[in-house]
This record gives sequence, structure tokens and C-alpha cells, in this order.
Amino acid sequence: MEFGVSKMANIVFYELEPWEKAHVKSCLAGHKLAFIEGPMDEKNAAQASGADVLGVFIYSKVGAAQLAKMPKLKMIATFSTGFDHIDLAACSKRGIRVANVPSYGSHTVAEHTLALMLALSKKIVQSVERTRQGNFSLEGLRTFDLSDKTLGLIGFGKIGSHVAKTAKALGMHVRVYDPYADANLMELLTCKSVSLEQLLKEADIISLHTPLTPQTKYIINKDTIAKMKRGVILVNTARGGLIDNKALVDAVLSGHIGGAGLDVLEEERAIKEERQLVSSEFSGSFDLRTVVANQILYNKPNVIITPHNAFNSQEALRRIVDTSLENIDGFLGGKMVNVVNGKDLGAGVGKKGGKRKK
Repeated sequence: MEFGVSKMANIVFYELEPWEKAHVKSCLAGHKLAFIEGPMDEKNAAQASGADVLGVFIYSKVGAAQLAKMPKLKMIATFSTGFDHIDLAACSKRGIRVANVPSYGSHTVAEHTLALMLALSKKIVQSVERTRQGNFSLEGLRTFDLSDKTLGLIGFGKIGSHVAKTAKALGMHVRVYDPYADANLMELLTCKSVSLEQLLKEADIISLHTPLTPQTKYIINKDTIAKMKRGVILVNTARGGLIDNKALVDAVLSGHIGGAGLDVLEEERAIKEERQLVSSEFSGSFDLRTVVANQILYNKPNVIITPHNAFNSQEALRRIVDTSLENIDGFLGGKMVNVVNGKDLGAGVGKKGGKRKK
């Protein structure tokens, strides 16, 4: 499909960080590039009036009013997984295709999950803190092996399945609760599909890898914790709202939960995309009650809290930008990918691909 874009496309980007701009410039040399500070809104949308292609992040609100100021626009690349900041109906009406970043941090978050499990089982934090004080006593530092332990995964998507693969290499038994799990992958990795109740009963370590939805909110609560083994280890690198914070605190204080590794906390309600956390536009809004509850957890030696950092590898952040550039390159080359408002289809400037430098 020919969209009438010249081979030297006019591409306008909003709200990119400095390192992202440098990378984009090196990859899209040969095209006319413009970088506008901050998110798009009705006031500054006119600065992209000549754009063939638009690149944005989630703080840019791209609605009908903004689109009306960009008469030549044919494609939008959002540097995010979510796309509810873009009016897809208005884009489709105009024939504008929108592409997103479906996945970028599966390996990264899975590795962080395993790091939390290992740190808890081997008491890494306590050991380091003790030796930094010049104390080399082993008292209270006895650990346990992950090998031959049962890992319960709630959620078996890209991250959960990567965790399972590594856990199997460590000699763990893996139980999975996920009604939508890939049965072939489960069989390949020799994981066992079980009910939630059976997983809670059997698992020595439970790790959460499910989206936060009305159905999964507080899936870990007073009642589900009561069904777990005493001394179970709980790891959460998904979303804080999966755990009822008060129930978690009570269980840690009572010893029913023997340890917790948390990269996400319940008060992180403003976060839709991990990349927000490294964006200059981000400012969190926190609920004081959950902050106080989490403060209790901060001081427990058997609890490790990291600052929502599981996604934050240089490779994962680079993949966000690279996937967005590949989406643009696909458009320019005549074959769009990762389209969210229609089928992947031909587009752009030629059959041999765009001018993105590899």
C-alpha cells in the first residue's frame, strides 16, 4: 500500500530522553528528524504539522484535535507497550497506523526474579552487611538450596516461562497456575499445570508473573496466604496490587511467610509503563497507609525490596527504542509490524526497506 511518503521521511519525536535522541539520530540518518521537548498536547501538536511519522511516549495525548494539526501523518510509533494515550479510532479513520512495543524485558525481569530468589535463599544481603561491619561470624546465616524445591509460578507468559526455564536448570520442580499457559511450552519445560489452591499448598517459593486486572488484584491475600506452607518465600516482580499489603505484613511478622523479594509495591498506582520510572515526566503519587506498611517491611532482614528496577537494564531500554525504530523502518520499507489498529500491512516508501542504519 502506497502512503505517498517520500523516501526522505519527515519524522517527529516527542519526549525522548537524551540518550534515546542520540540513538535515533544514528539509526535514522538520511531522514528529516525533529525532537520536541516534553509530551505532545494541543498547544505543541502544530510543531509536527509536516510529520509523515510520529514517535511518542505515554504522556503524549494523541487525539483527534492533535491529529487534525498533522494532515500528512500516516504512522505513529509509541515507545511503549500501552497505547491508550492514542485515539485509535481517530487514527484508523484517517488511515494512520499505530505500532507499539509488545515486549522488551522478558529476560531482564526473569533474571531479576531469580536474583531475588537466590539472594533470599543464600542470605546475600545479611552476609554482605555483616562483613562490611568487619563481622565474619556465620551465626544466623544458614541458607537453603533451591535445588529440589518447588517453585510456584502464578502466570506463565514470556517472563514466567523464562523464570521456569532457569529454575529447571537449577533443579527445581515447577508448578504453574495460568489458565492461558502455552501447553506445548509447559510440556517442553516439564512444568506441571495445577490449580491455584494446589500451587499454594505445594510451593516452597511463589513468584508472581500475571498482569494486574480486577480478577488478579490482591490474588495474594489473607485467605490465600493461609493456604501456603509456613515459611514460604514470596517474590513479586509484576505489579504491587497483586498483593494485599496488610496481609503480607502480618504474614511476614508472624513468620508464615519466611521471606519476600519485592520489586513492586502496592502504592505504585501511577505506573503504567516501567519506562515511566526513567522518564523526566514521571512523578509518583503514593498512599500514606501503604507507605507506612511498606516501611515495616523495609526493616525486616528476610525482606528484600528493590526500587522497581527489574526492567531497568541497558539492553531492555535499548530494545524499547530499537523495536520502535524497527516499527518505523517497517513502515518506510513497505511492511508494518506490531500494528495495534489493524493488520500488519504494506506501507511507505519502497519494497526494499527504509533507511535505518543497523
